[in-house]
Amino acid sequence: MDSERVLYEDNHLIIVNKLCSEIVQGDKTGDTTLAESVQAFIKKRDKKPGNVFLGITHRLDRPTSGIVIFAKTSKALSRMNKLFREHGVKKSYWAVLQSSPEEGEARLVDYLWRDKIKNRSYVCDESKKDAKKAILSYTIICRYKNYVLADIDLETGRHHQIRAQFSSLGCSIKGDLKYGAKQSNPGGGIHLHARRVSFIHPVSAESINVTAAVPRDDILWQDMEEKVLRGDSQTGE
Repeated sequence: MDSERVLYEDNHLIIVNKLCSEIVQGDKTGDTTLAESVQAFIKKRDKKPGNVFLGITHRLDRPTSGIVIFAKTSKALSRMNKLFREHGVKKSYWAVLQSSPEEGEARLVDYLWRDKIKNRSYVCDESKKDAKKAILSYTIICRYKNYVLADIDLETGRHHQIRAQFSSLGCSIKGDLKYGAKQSNPGGGIHLHARRVSFIHPVSAESINVTAAVPRDDILWQDMEEKVLRGDSQTGE
């Protein structure tokens, strides 16, 4: 991992921009995790002789890119865990959709059921056993070629929530074969990016607001971000 991917750091926290190919925490693949890469980065940079403490405060799906918050102290880890439990961390995502929802902005309230065998979530009826309420708000902020870019604020954090809710609208995320995309992306990632995060620092009580640039090796992401920043994001080309 290189220093350019560090979005924020102090004595208690380090926030990094995850690549879509990385896993945050170990799984059956045995692949090197983002947490291990961050530990190695800190150890080498700071010339630490012993083990580097790094606590995982939340996760992103492997094919998703963007912001991940790690704790560098046990105090910060326990307090960040409490912040997440109490919905004190506001998370916003960008998603490139294959087609546009009927409404340019809306609040989606659904119930999701998780099939653990297939590792997939489905929009279902409220009465289904183990169904959990899932809420998000979105605004379409860019139209480019055959795609639209949605800016999404999560109110709940359910398994594959964004992917499942937009799939149920018939607006799958680009590259997300599991949820109805027409074809995969090179490398197997999907066009879902954890764009912004804001919270009150659990130790210093400062207001933390972080934005992650989109993947720099993806032309579509780069073009869309540039259009949004230029302010001409509603044109088709």
